[in-house]
Amino acid sequence: MHHMDCLGDICPLPLMKLMDCRDKLDKGEDVLLVTDHSCTSESILSYCQKQNIYTQVTQPIPGIWEIVMSKTDKFS
Repeated sequence: MHHMDCLGDICPLPLMKLMDCRDKLDKGEDVLLVTDHSCTSESILSYCQKQNIYTQVTQPIPGIWEIVMSKTDKFS
């Protein structure tokens, strides 16, 4: 799994980072993005929905979101 630390990054930087590592998703690797901005999770989810990328969002502690993305539906 590829880890992306986006703590402190404001939009649209996390989305740009995800686009830069899109090849990892296309090769079948899962990507974990960690953010501390709720707007980031919203923009990532919107992008992933349009790109047919499956996502799972968790909030392990208040104010921190973990978004796992995959090209296959492992989360249902």
